[in-house]
Amino acid sequence: MGLLLIVAMPLITHGATAQQEYQTVLQSTPDNAHGEQLFAKCAACHGGEGAGVRDGRIPAIAAQHFRVISRQLVDFRHDRRWDPLMEHYADEHNLGDSQDLADVASYISDLKPAQTPGVGDGEFVAHGAQVYARACASCHGTAAEGSDRRAFPRLAGQHYAYLLRQMHDAVEGRRPNFSREHVRLLTRFERADFVGIADYLSRLSR
Repeated sequence: MGLLLIVAMPLITHGATAQQEYQTVLQSTPDNAHGEQLFAKCAACHGGEGAGVRDGRIPAIAAQHFRVISRQLVDFRHDRRWDPLMEHYADEHNLGDSQDLADVASYISDLKPAQTPGVGDGEFVAHGAQVYARACASCHGTAAEGSDRRAFPRLAGQHYAYLLRQMHDAVEGRRPNFSREHVRLLTRFERADFVGIADYLSRLSR
């Protein structure tokens, strides 16, 4: 991934709002070499290739969009997304400032995607494809490729169990950074919809 912007901005640290820090990350000039150094701590959980784990505890992050990674890191720092491990690794002791966030997010977005996601049992894959096309593709893309410009995550090739857990977390109030519109959509889903979509997405090429 190339540089997002060439204008350097003042670093935002203590006291910044989530949106202020996110905008500063986007206006930074990423340094992938430094990002690789920072990623060494991330690799302890996500793996050196950013592939995560198949049981759904840790997502595949390689080749995820820069803006998506940046947004999630900022949200973990500002109590807009919850996970004890990630809140720790995203804090200012490990990622000191907005420049660090930009560097590691850029490095991760440039990693080659892993091609061995955990998948479901296949029972509702066809149904999931239909529901996804009807309810999700307009934002996440027909191939679930997401959008860096709109900060919509790439879902293709993500672990089945992780996708399923995130959808349930959103419905049950454990993902505060999900939009109300997104949560309202998910609350209309039945079990076969959740399972089918997660299984279908996990089988798509990343």
